This record gives sequence, structure tokens and C-alpha cells, in this order.
Amino acid sequence: MYKLLLVDDERLILEGISQVVDWEKAGTELAGTARNGIEALEKIEALAPDIVISDISMPGLDGLGLVERCSQKFPAIKFIMLTGYKDFDYACTAMQHGVKHYLLKPCNEQQIHEALIELVQELDERKSREQFVMEMKHRLTKVLPHVKEQFLKEWISNKTYGSHDLDYYQELFDTRLDDKNVRLILLHLEGSFEYEHLFALQNIAKDMLSEVLLSTTIGSHVLILLEQPDDGRQQSDLLERIAEVKKIFHNFYKIHVTIAVSDQGRMIHSRTLYRQTLQCLNHRFYLEEGSLITASDIPADELSGKNEMDLEEEQICLFIKAGDQNAVEAELERLFGVLSEQRFDINVTRSYVLQLYSAMIRLCIPEERGTFTSGLAELAELGNLSSLKAFVKKEAGRLTQMYDRHFVTRQSSIVDKMLRIIEEDYCNSELSLSSVAAEMLYMNPDYLGKIFKKVTGEKFSNYVTHYRINKASEHIIRSGDVKVFELAELYGFGGNAQYFSQVFKKVTGRTPTDFMKPQVNGTGE
Repeated sequence: MYKLLLVDDERLILEGISQVVDWEKAGTELAGTARNGIEALEKIEALAPDIVISDISMPGLDGLGLVERCSQKFPAIKFIMLTGYKDFDYACTAMQHGVKHYLLKPCNEQQIHEALIELVQELDERKSREQFVMEMKHRLTKVLPHVKEQFLKEWISNKTYGSHDLDYYQELFDTRLDDKNVRLILLHLEGSFEYEHLFALQNIAKDMLSEVLLSTTIGSHVLILLEQPDDGRQQSDLLERIAEVKKIFHNFYKIHVTIAVSDQGRMIHSRTLYRQTLQCLNHRFYLEEGSLITASDIPADELSGKNEMDLEEEQICLFIKAGDQNAVEAELERLFGVLSEQRFDINVTRSYVLQLYSAMIRLCIPEERGTFTSGLAELAELGNLSSLKAFVKKEAGRLTQMYDRHFVTRQSSIVDKMLRIIEEDYCNSELSLSSVAAEMLYMNPDYLGKIFKKVTGEKFSNYVTHYRINKASEHIIRSGDVKVFELAELYGFGGNAQYFSQVFKKVTGRTPTDFMKPQVNGTGE
């Protein structure tokens, strides 16, 4: 129902219209009346009506003055103007303030009803548009973090991205990037780890580093784009806080993190800064695990990186650990395609393949490592690129299958923990995928949701709903007659009896009241 205020200085007209019009039938409710424009403004302040029916000619503040003031202070209000024949020119003036509806006095209830029906339809359409816009904004808000992550990944790796793309995303994100000094931080997990560790590390870094503009995961790395303020803040302060990120993550997961920090530069030069962080990470061979490496730690000739190929073996290692056979094969095709195009010296090409195979060996579980290591001798004897490719693809496929079996087991253990949380906390109306993710130490809700559906075949929210309704059904069977609002309170619906009843019927096919009846009359009918 839309609230309506009726304004007229003639008492008989005011009372007559109030009584004869079927306001409810027109989709409205008469919230109040006023005898002039000044009184009407006070009522509008107090009642916040959606519609005002007002006479034009009134003492003090007339209808036109009322419309003019409301168009500035309450622009959403819709007006229907009542006018005598002599005031018709004034009605035209009212239209300049957005008034589209007017009735020539004397008018009957049918004319008022028809005008209201038309106006209510306009308000319904406006409300529908506003709801649509709100839903779109809500959806955008939900996907925006993913868009930001994908943009940073594409910006760093896609050389076709230029200033026009940056302008577009700056407008989308409602932030300026091109005029900022930035640094890139690349975080690398040492040893064996799972997908969720990357998400955890990313979240800890965003919590600890207030200057974060964008962040994403690239292969087995977490990439952070930081704003470098022009306020003279020392780099040492930043390095101390980055070191704290390493410490916190290690305390949670007992996994070391090696971190590379670029020099500062403009956003347009961030690809160069990214290559710098990769070169810093390559230097970790000479340092201890969990080091913090900056460009100043690297010899100048090593930073230049001329005539080198970035094999990106960590990307394929990530696909292997994910048990994704198709992605592994596609990545190997790409890598060997690059080697074929480069036409390096044969020994150089072979060294790259050995580098790739060595990275695969490091992924092996200890009891399988000896078998894969023995393959190095066979690999060294192969005489052409196609045979090297076939051998590596075969071994990569075998290793991927091992990880696939491990990955399924790992996913099942994660879902088992989620199920235990549901069992313990299903009565809490605040239980959600996000709250479960927080309870499992910085895990990513989207990632958890995908794992949950893959293992159980059901969305997390659906599972929780069915679990709650099943528990409520058991309660009814045990207790017999019970208040619906009590069930809603007990089983995680926050006391919302109406919503609980709707969900209960959707799941069981019966309302809670109908479900209780067999317990009362002793029949199953």
C-alpha cells in the first residue's frame, strides 16, 4: 500500500473525498489530511507519503507552492492536483515541476480512483526499476572482488592491455590507479601446499597491509599491488610489515613463504615490476627458505635477464597438484611449443626440459620420488624434442593421477570438517559459508562452496536448510504439538515463523501445522 495525503482548504470537499474513495481498492491508504500547504508540509515531514492529492487554490501556501517545495525536498512524491476551470493555467505550471496528474473540479470518486490506479502503476514500475538496479548493484558488489583479481592477473600477463583498458577498469572500480606510485609483492609458498593456503596467505596480506590496491593468485603465487605513498614513508617500515605477514602465516600453517618486493614505479610500468619480482624469486636458490628478497639483493646483470626464457614450471606444478589432467596436457603443449619456436641450442633446450622435470620430481611424495628420479637418466638419453615431450607428458600424467587421488581425499576431509561445524552450529541463524570459512582460518568461501558441492552434490545453503528442516521435523515427531515460532527460533530461522513455514513446506510438502496433525490424531493420513 502507498501512503497518501489529501490536501484541500474546503472542509466539506476534504471530508467528502476522504469518505467516498475506496483507497485500499486503489492500492493506497489515506495517511492524513491537511487544510493548506503549510500544514501539508508538516504532515509530509511526519508521514512521508508516497502520493499527495492537493487543491491548487489554498490560502497561505497554495498547491503550486507546495509542489515547488516538495520537488526540491521530497522529489519522489507523486502529486494529483485538483483544479477549477479558472485555475487550469496553474495546472500547466505544476506540470513543470513533474506533476502529470490533475483533475478538474468538481470530480467524482471514480475519476479519483482511475487517477490513483494510474499513479500506483507508475510507482510500482519505479519500485521495480529501483529493485532491479539494487539487485544489479548487489550482484556487482559480489563479483567485483573477482573482477579485480582477474584484472590484475590479465594486466600483468596480457601485453595487449593498455591505457584504454586501465581507464575502463578505473571507472568500474571507482578508483584511480594510473596516477599512483606502486610496488608489487610476489609471495611464494615453499614445499607442499594446497589451494586454500594461497587464499589464506592472500587474505592475511590484505589484512596486514593497508596500502593494498589489488591482489590475485597467479599459478602458485600470490601477487599484491601496493600503493607507495609519496609521504616519505620508509621502505623499512613496509618490509617489517611484510615480514609480519610471513610470520603470521607460518604460525597458522607451518609453511614458509618466500617474498619478493619490487622497486616502486607507476602502474603503467607494473609489468616490468612483475618481471623484477620473478627474478627476485629465482634468486631464492642462493638463500634460505622464507627469505624476503628485494631488487637491491640481486646483481645488476642478473636483473637484466637478457636472452632467457621464463619456463613458468610453477604453473604446471599447480595444475598437477590440482589433479587437472587436461590443464596439465594443455600447458605442456604450450611449453614445448615455445621451446620449438625458440630453436635454442640443443643442450639449452634439454636443460629447460630437465628443469621442468626436476620441478615435477619435487612434487613427488617421498616413497615415489626415487622412481621419478631414475627417469632423469632416461630423459638425458632421448635425442629429439618430440621424444622429450612424450616422456615428460607420460610422467606428468602419472604424477597428476597421484595428486588427483590425494586431492579427492583432501577435499573430503575439508567437507567433513564443514559438516561437523553444521552439526554443532545449525541452530545459529548467522551460520553461513562465510562464517564457516572464517572458522577454518582464512579459507576462501567461494573455494569452500565449490568443494562442498563437488563432494556432497549440493550447495552449502541448500544442505543447511534441509538439515535444519529435518531436525525440526524430528522435533515435531518427538514433541507433538509445538509453536511454529518456537521451531523457527530453535532451528536457525531467527524466529521468523512465516519464512520457516514457507521453507518447511517447500522441503517436506506440508506446512508445520499439517505435519503436526498425524501426531495429534494418531494416523498417518
